Amino acid sequence: MVDSVREQLLASHDEFRRLAQEHNQHCQRLHDLIEKRYLTEDEKLEEVRIKKIKLRLKDQMQMIEQDYVRSHVQVA
Repeated sequence: MVDSVREQLLASHDEFRRLAQEHNQHCQRLHDLIEKRYLTEDEKLEEVRIKKIKLRLKDQMQMIEQDYVRSHVQVA
């Protein structure tokens, strides 16, 4: 059900789509940093910053998902 909600939101919700794209960009950058054998001090700081940003974005996406589910589920 979560995947179908995400798919619907990606197709119809501009803010959710923007957050998902930004999250994916940060995932790619984090992957690039992790692939390096050694990180500079600046890269280590960037890694921490990116992880925090990704968590914030994921939280925002989950809030949108929860609101969507609440507004589309009928009380039995």
